[in-house]
Amino acid sequence: MRQSRFTVEEIIRIIAESELPTSSIAGTARKYGIKEATLYRWRAKYRGLGKSEAKRLKVLEEENRQLKRLVAGLPPRSGR
Repeated sequence: MRQSRFTVEEIIRIIAESELPTSSIAGTARKYGIKEATLYRWRAKYRGLGKSEAKRLKVLEEENRQLKRLVAGLPPRSGR
């Protein structure tokens, strides 16, 4: 999976900025060089999370990816 250009803290800050009454989604996305869809996806995933919770989520997702790779590399189980 591709590594994000933005840290979790930056993503949370961008989301907070996009939710200000004086800013728009399109303007915020343009400012940071991301697509509006990316900003909406981040909002769905990270809205309401604190920095420590968001960091923990990233760690868990990475652990899950590694475990999936390990399981995918196991030989198939024989039938009963």
